[in-house]
Amino acid sequence: MWFRNLQIYRLGEDWNWTVERLADKLDKAAFQPCGGFDMQSCGWVPPRGNEGELLVSVNRQWLIALGVEHKLLPGSVIRQYTQSRLAELEAKQGFKPGRAQARDMREQVTAELLPRALVTRKLIYAWIDPVNRWLVVDAASPSKAEEVLDHLKLTLDDLPLRLLRTQTSPATAMTTWVAGQEAPSQFSIDRDCELRAPGLDKAVVRYVRHALDGKDIAAHVDDGKIATRLGMTWRDRISFVLTEQLQVKRVAFLDVLKQEAEQRTEGGDDLLEANFALMSGELAALLADLTEALGDEAE
Repeated sequence: MWFRNLQIYRLGEDWNWTVERLADKLDKAAFQPCGGFDMQSCGWVPPRGNEGELLVSVNRQWLIALGVEHKLLPGSVIRQYTQSRLAELEAKQGFKPGRAQARDMREQVTAELLPRALVTRKLIYAWIDPVNRWLVVDAASPSKAEEVLDHLKLTLDDLPLRLLRTQTSPATAMTTWVAGQEAPSQFSIDRDCELRAPGLDKAVVRYVRHALDGKDIAAHVDDGKIATRLGMTWRDRISFVLTEQLQVKRVAFLDVLKQEAEQRTEGGDDLLEANFALMSGELAALLADLTEALGDEAE
């Protein structure tokens, strides 16, 4: 359940949902599996598998999960069946089928194959922090996060939300940090970095598990390259890669945090609750420090 990637959003000042109201809305939009002729289905599922529990609330922090079911029906398979049927039709009627007949045949073949298609399922978790007004989706890309946000908007009818924006752009800040070999307070620079040149060529230099204190780094920056990704560690507790789009990727909670979670479960706490309580508390503090390091939020 530990989040691996953070797509970060800010809840509006008028966010005033309660646990009870939100749980009721989620229940009305609970996940239903794909029907025979459905290509995709999505809805809210229990984050820890307890039937009917679509929202986990721990220490005023909320965890929800979107279930997505998608049928695998490659276009090549549809084309193969359609072409075979069209060939049979041509032999039967004595002339080549027209566009309308081909379109109708394709739709017929798709309808026949859908009930037999393989089904894939995935879960996308989201953390809502009504105290500090964070909404964070555990997704590697904005498009995956949008699946959750779009469905949440439909579920709630309205969702006052915006991407986190800071006074200093991540690219500008990361370039300054890596060039000066000095991370902001509470952070340290790790051994991964990507530098990209502006302009048409967009030359890219990547360092992976490589010391970033060499003269070549400064030379690249002097040549005008900017940092677009930078590996960092926060308070010796969480390591991650920060991107120029203010995405936090490859999040790794270090052993000290997981040991704390294990100690909580030894005391009788539910494992998911213990992990979520620890994770949400740490991430809220991380996001606050990261926002401050980037000059605070933009107006």
